[in-house]
Amino acid sequence: MSSFGETVLTGSLALAVPVAALAGLVSFLSPCVLPLVPGYLGYVTGLSGAELAAGRRGRLVLGVLLFVLGFSVVFVSYGLLFGGLGTLLLEHGETITRVLGVVTIGLGLLFAGWLPGLSRDWRTEARPAVGLAGAPLLGAVFGIGWTPCMGPTLAAVQALAITEASAGRGALLSFAYCLGLGVPFLVAALAYQRATRWFQWIRQHQLAVMRIGGIMLIVLGVLLVTGQWSELMTSMQGWIGGFEVAV
Repeated sequence: MSSFGETVLTGSLALAVPVAALAGLVSFLSPCVLPLVPGYLGYVTGLSGAELAAGRRGRLVLGVLLFVLGFSVVFVSYGLLFGGLGTLLLEHGETITRVLGVVTIGLGLLFAGWLPGLSRDWRTEARPAVGLAGAPLLGAVFGIGWTPCMGPTLAAVQALAITEASAGRGALLSFAYCLGLGVPFLVAALAYQRATRWFQWIRQHQLAVMRIGGIMLIVLGVLLVTGQWSELMTSMQGWIGGFEVAV
């Protein structure tokens, strides 16, 4: 556990993990996911809209947890793959980081809707069985089929995974992304009626959400291209390394 804690608190991950979690939240708030949340909740529990509103929380929470587990397996696998790829490319790390920064800027422009003709949704129509038994499979289908739709934010996280040059760290970043994406599903399950009203407000301000998410990705890309991301990581490593807990 101590070695795991040290890994998490290294400067790079201390900065990258919150960014990955925020990217997951932005994905949840995007048009790819948010409008479909009530349908997902009904699908993974086998409950009707009236039954969801009635507050059968135990079944709701279990269904959501199984659903989140399904897509987490997919996304963490991506992190393992891209983090491992970063290990192989470590020799050319600086150049690759700058290239990934340019790609991330492009993804930010795409997510914000500033690349006309390219900002469209791609998603699969596959649907497994309704109810708790099908919830993990639906999560996996969501993870695979919605990858092109959530591409900009997810790809930015995998870009960070490559810069970490470690399969384990890449998996950790993807797990943080899954938390950012999955926790709002759980909140919606626990407070369905309130969440529904909140979702309506978010949908009314969808353009602003997309713009903010796109700007976040563009800023991340600029930091990668200019080398400021590496400098921030180095600074945080020094700050964390000098931190001592008083007993």
